[in-house]
Parts: sequence; C-alpha cells; structure tokens
Amino acid sequence: MPRPSNKPIQLLKGFKDILPEHQDYWEFFTNKAKVLMDAYGFKKIDVPILEQTNLYIKGTGKHTDIIEKELYSFEDKSGDNISLRPEFTPGIARAYIEHGMLNKIQPIKLYSLGPVFRHDNPQSGRFRQFHQLNLEAIGSDSPVVDAELIIIAYKLLQSLGLAVTVHLNSIGCLECRAEYITRLKQFLQNSGRKKELCDSCKERYFKNPLRILDCKEISCQEVLADAPQIVDYLDEECKKHFMTVLDYLDDLEIKYNLNVKLVRGLDYYTRTTFEIYLADEDTSKSQGSLAGGGRYDGLIEIIGGRPTPAIGFAVGIERVISKLREQQITVPAIDQIDVFVAQLGVEARKECFKLYQKLTDAGVKVAEAFSKDSLKSQMEKADQLGAKIVLILGQKELMDKTIIIRDMQSGIQEIVNYDKTVEQVKKKIDPVLSEVKSYRIEVKDNLAENSEQFSEKKQGALKQPKKNKDFKSSLDLADDDLLKDDIVDIEDKKEDYLIEPVEGEDQPEESNKEPIDDF
Repeated sequence: MPRPSNKPIQLLKGFKDILPEHQDYWEFFTNKAKVLMDAYGFKKIDVPILEQTNLYIKGTGKHTDIIEKELYSFEDKSGDNISLRPEFTPGIARAYIEHGMLNKIQPIKLYSLGPVFRHDNPQSGRFRQFHQLNLEAIGSDSPVVDAELIIIAYKLLQSLGLAVTVHLNSIGCLECRAEYITRLKQFLQNSGRKKELCDSCKERYFKNPLRILDCKEISCQEVLADAPQIVDYLDEECKKHFMTVLDYLDDLEIKYNLNVKLVRGLDYYTRTTFEIYLADEDTSKSQGSLAGGGRYDGLIEIIGGRPTPAIGFAVGIERVISKLREQQITVPAIDQIDVFVAQLGVEARKECFKLYQKLTDAGVKVAEAFSKDSLKSQMEKADQLGAKIVLILGQKELMDKTIIIRDMQSGIQEIVNYDKTVEQVKKKIDPVLSEVKSYRIEVKDNLAENSEQFSEKKQGALKQPKKNKDFKSSLDLADDDLLKDDIVDIEDKKEDYLIEPVEGEDQPEESNKEPIDDF
C-alpha cells in the first residue's frame, strides 16, 4: 500500500474552478441568453452528461478529431462503453427521437447550457471541461430557420457588448458535396501539392477531405489558395436555399463574410455552416470562434430516427467571457445586497439572528457577519459587500426597543422603533417608496426671509428626538470612533434646516394628529 502523501490534491490538467468572484460574468451571460431564448420561443432541455459511446461515433462522426483524439470514453462496471458528452447535439437528437417529439408541432426549439468534455491539448481559451450554450431547431428545412439561428447568435454576442462578424458558407447536401470532394482530391493529387499538406491533413485526405479546407496551418492555406470552391458545386436546391438565407441576413443588416473554406469539423453538417468571430479578429490565426453551428438534416436518421431536417449552434462560454475581460467590458454585479445586520453583544447577536430571518422572509437581500464581535470589522464587511444600509443593534437599543439605521452612502444615521424595522428597511430600499416625500429639507439660506415663521410652525408639529445629554447609543460604546462623528441629531441641526411642504401636495390642517415622518 502506498504511503500517504501530504502533498495537496490539485486540479486536473485542463480543468478550471469558477470562483465566486468570477460569477458576475457567468450570470451576465446566462441572463442575456435567457432573454433571447424566451423572445424566440426556445425551451430548455437537460440531457445527461453520460451517453452511450456509439451515439457519438455514429452522430459526431467516426473520423472526426473529437472521436479519434478527444473523447472521454470508458467501460462502466456493467461493461457498457460510455462517454462524457463532447457536444450537446447528438444527445438532444436522441432525446427528440426517444420522447416522440416528431409528433409535436414542428420545429421543436430547444436550448441547453452546461459542461462538455474533450481531451484536447489545454491552451489559452481551450479547456478539457468547458461550457456551452446550445440551441437546436429540429423539424424544418426552411432557410428562414437558418437565418433566425444566425441572428440569435449574432444578437446574443452583440448584447454582451462584443462587436462581431458572421462567417458563413454552404457545404451542400450529400450528393453535391460528394462531387466536390472528388474534385478537391483530384486538385491536390494532380497539382502535386498533396505532399505539402501538414501531417494531419495528409490523414484527412483519406478520412475526411473537407476538413483540409479549414486547417489553420500556413502551408495548407497556401496549398488551398487555388483549390476549387464548394459553392460552385451546389445543386439548384442547395444554391437557392443558401441565397435565401443571405437575403434574410441582408434584410436585417447582419454583418457577414462569405467564407468558402468554412466547413466545420463534424460529419453531420449539411448546407448552411457558420461561425462568429470578433469583428477585428484574424480568423486564419484565431484559436477558435465564439459561436458556430450549421444545418444537420441527416443526423436524426443516422442515429435511428426518421429523416428530419434540423439546424443548431453552440456558444463557447469561457471563450466569450475571456473576450469580455480582454475588452474590459463592465458587467453588473450579482447578489448585490441591500442591508447588512451588525450587532454588539451576545444578546444583540441573538436578536439580530432572528431579525435576519425576518428580513430574508420579507424578500430583502441581506448579509451579516455574526461571527465577528468588532463593529468596525462588521462595518468594513458591509462596505466591502456594497450594502446600502446597515442596521446596528446593541445593548442600549435592546433596552430601548430601537435600532440604528445607517445610510452607507451619506453616512446619516437615525434611530427607529425596533418593531418597525422591516417596514422601515423596505421603505428605504424600495425606489418607489423612497421617492414619496411629504416634506423636503432645504438649507435656510436658500429660502425666502418670511419662510422662517412657517418653518418653526411646522417643526412644532413634527416629532423631534429629545435632547438628552446622558444618552449613549451602542455607537458611543463601539471601537469605531469614526462612526460616532456621523450621527445626525435633527434637534442639534434645527438651526441649519427649515422644513416646507412639497409644492403640489395637499397638506394636513393644524391639529393634534401625528404627522408623517419621512426622514
């Protein structure tokens, strides 16, 4: 038995933790995606991470790089050969067949979001576990569906703040593509340029000749400079289909480039294929597109279903987030809290623990640091979290059944009835309620001279805190002297402020009724 090691267990090569401080970007992406999915009528589907290996061999393609080099495949304890999904499409196609979706109104619009796995060589922008947003529209061969999916991918990346361009091509149906492959191989053979191909493309010449077209090796690109173009071999139906897709994109002024060498790397693609890159990116040197997809009219039949047209695409989420960071695109913070509960003393901590539950039950975004005793450290935590207000409860407040509310932006603090804490908090953080004012405060110098009498009259009607020289709050007992300087006592400041009714509001007549306190 090997001796135990004290060396810490580390992350697997090619895998990555997504830390809390990185979640803002993920939330930003998924929120933008969800808006578009809802707008275009796509419904979420979750398919297993593990599938029979044969699904990917038949669906993705036996001679693709994914199957030959990158598939995580193994036998389970039952002896079944299973694989971690390297992509979503075959699994969703299987679900379409298995659950009889053919009998529903077509096309079926589905989307998935989650991890996929490929045993690739880890490098910048490429991991062995990465995440994709995947869209599929199954059951229609209309070119308008092709255009719609291209537009969705384009609009999603634009909504994130990225300037992008669509690159697209048509690789035709099986019939016209077979003729083109014959001509391509003849060109490479007869020109004597086949020997100049890279080692990978020399293998592709026999297994998957179309993949030679999108090789990024400079030597292969030079060989293909004068190669025949696949669009010249499209039959009339495929040509008409492609031109109609372009017409729809033109009508919506979607920026695109025709790329006659774009074929994608999977066997099931037919007709329209597309990828989306940053607008200023050199695609010949790029590590990969931000999004890519195409039509796959034969896939469902290949894995055992009826002949069913379909089209889909995937977005590489890590790659998109990397570009957002590179371009320093600001994303909104998630889980922004409104309220922080601070306490001083054992009994105050117990009461704040109950108050915390009340606030969460009321739907308030609240945070705490109950494990900390120092008020200063709690306030630092509140500031770090970006809390709008802090509730401070100490022994004095417990005795008086009050609580201190501190506005973190202005530094102003006030004492309110403890039983009305939740009510007062919701009023302060609600943008609608907080704008409703019965009175406003203005500096005396800005008022007319004869307003002084009016102000004194109104102040007499308002409840003011009584001056008490012996009064001490928890802040006076705290270890943070800076907080004590921020306490505002309206009685002490009354010579600096006058109160007048807001213009246009009906004001109550003078009476013994208790006035509204909106401070």
